[in-house]
Amino acid sequence: MKVTPTALPDVLILEPARHGDARGFFSESWNKARMEKHGISVDFVQDNHSLSSAIGTVRGLHFQAPPHAQAKLVRCGRGALFDVALDIRKGSPSYGKWVGVELSFDNGKQLFIPEGFAHGFITRTPDTEIIYKCNAYYSPEADGAILWSSCGVDWGFDGRPELSAKDAAATPFAKFSSPFTWEGAA
Repeated sequence: MKVTPTALPDVLILEPARHGDARGFFSESWNKARMEKHGISVDFVQDNHSLSSAIGTVRGLHFQAPPHAQAKLVRCGRGALFDVALDIRKGSPSYGKWVGVELSFDNGKQLFIPEGFAHGFITRTPDTEIIYKCNAYYSPEADGAILWSSCGVDWGFDGRPELSAKDAAATPFAKFSSPFTWEGAA
C-alpha cells in the first residue's frame, strides 16, 4: 500500500497494490493493521455504494456534524470521478482550502478524508460507481451540505452539472458556519 500525503493535512491518497495476471487482478482495499502503520487508525462501521449514470453528476459537498462526524475512505468501483475534500475546521491553517484527486477503476487510487472535511465528487464517465467506508453511521439530523460551486474548487467541467435538489440548494461557503473546530497544534 502506497500512502501519499496531499496539500491538506491528514487527507491521504492510498494506492493499494494490484496483483494481476491474464484473469484480472486482486487488490486489498483496506487492511486495518497496515493502515495503522501509516498513522491511520479508524474503525469503519458503514459502507456506502453510489451509482451516477451521467457524466458531470456532482454529489456534495457533504459532511456530518459532530457528534456524528464521519471520516471516509473513498474509491471508484467503476468509471472515473474527481473526488474533493474541503477543510471546514474553524481555526485550521487550511480552512476553506480543498484538494482534488482523480479516482478511477483503472488507477485504483483511494482518498482518505478525516472528520472535519466536506466531501464531494463529479463523475467523468457514464455509470460511475463510488464506494466508501465511514467511521460513523449516517445520521439525518447531522447531515450538512455546502454549495459545490461556492468554494473555488476547479471541478474540471465546463458543462451544466447534474445536481440533486439538496445539493442545488446547499449553503454557500461564504454563509456557512462550521460545526467543526481545528484541534491542531497552536
